[in-house]
Amino acid sequence: MSASDSVATAGSSTERAVAAVWRIESARIVATLTRFTGDFGLAEDLAQDALLEALAQWPRDGVPANPAAWLTAVAKRRAIDGWRRRERYDDRLAVIAHDLEREQDAALDAPPWDPDAIDDDVLRLVFIACHPVLSREARVALTLRVVGGLTTEQIARAFLVPTATVQQRIVRAKKTLAAAKAPFEVPPRQELPERLSAVLGVLYLVFNEAHAATAGEDLLRPDLGREAIRLARVLTALLPAEPDVHALLALMELTAARFPARVDAQGDPVLLADQDRRLWDRGRIARGRAALARADAFGRGRGAYALQAAIAECHAVAPSVEATDWPTIVLLYEALGRIAPSPVVELNRAAAVAMATGPASALRIIDALAEGGALRGYHLLPATRGELLLRLGRADEARSEFAVAAALAGNDRERALLEQKARG
Repeated sequence: MSASDSVATAGSSTERAVAAVWRIESARIVATLTRFTGDFGLAEDLAQDALLEALAQWPRDGVPANPAAWLTAVAKRRAIDGWRRRERYDDRLAVIAHDLEREQDAALDAPPWDPDAIDDDVLRLVFIACHPVLSREARVALTLRVVGGLTTEQIARAFLVPTATVQQRIVRAKKTLAAAKAPFEVPPRQELPERLSAVLGVLYLVFNEAHAATAGEDLLRPDLGREAIRLARVLTALLPAEPDVHALLALMELTAARFPARVDAQGDPVLLADQDRRLWDRGRIARGRAALARADAFGRGRGAYALQAAIAECHAVAPSVEATDWPTIVLLYEALGRIAPSPVVELNRAAAVAMATGPASALRIIDALAEGGALRGYHLLPATRGELLLRLGRADEARSEFAVAAALAGNDRERALLEQKARG
């Protein structure tokens, strides 16, 4: 178990303080150490070692005035000790050690780091955690671990995989980055759009898992959603001139605003038509609309995240399902299908068409999707078809579709709801 995992189960007030410092400051600490050592994997290991030293010393000596600076200084000293042991201690290292003495004296007397003040090192850390040489699963694990400050246990719990699996992904990711000699830098301007797309894709994936858990007992994972939103806010501060970053934040805020009404007291799903809209988080809606307005203000046209955010905004401002601007939502899905075509977008468009013009026209879209086979095995295709058949008065066929959907559903809560519909 790593140091950051051990603080997750900390009991004393000092241990809780260690955990809080790590949660808030880990990205900056690891980023600073990566710049210092030139080795991302080594930097993360040094930060973990410093955390272990804090767990040993702080309960005895008290929490230092500037705990993040203390952890960074300890980690840097460990790096120098390691270089010295490997007989690589030369004049350059002597200068670094001398500078470290001055940095430590100044830092320990300085005010604590402001967690809202984000520097370029953290931006570099975000991009290295989402480097294209890594698999999608590795990018997610590494981003949540080193940028988000989550423990491997927390990541494993969020994605319902063994802790050992997450640990292996992180270890392999660090080895892959070292083998690829991935530079600790913001990508060159010509590479930025593609690399930023990968970063946003990781955050989008994390939030989607929070919004609709693919497996397990819970329909939602609000903690994971809050973490994705926090990281998106960090990214908007790092890249304020990128409209897609603001658009993704808008989508997350507007979607998460409905979380409180999406499940009942027992954790069972509540369909949109049955949700108590008084439970929707008006603060999130306001923040989401403001973020979408910032994205639109660049005047570059709406991308995929902005179009999805605009759809979420239509839902957020509507007083009821009946009063929702369904024709606009259909148009937004059509636009989304042109710039980011996918069968899932087409499925969602069909659901909107059903509300705008009726179930018959929507059923034709669904049947075309089923015939194409791209969504074979996706439980929401038969589930949506069942809802349309039910509205058309074809109850027996609808129950059959719900049974198929229930058999495909990976989430326990969704499966139970679909089984109930299949029974009529």
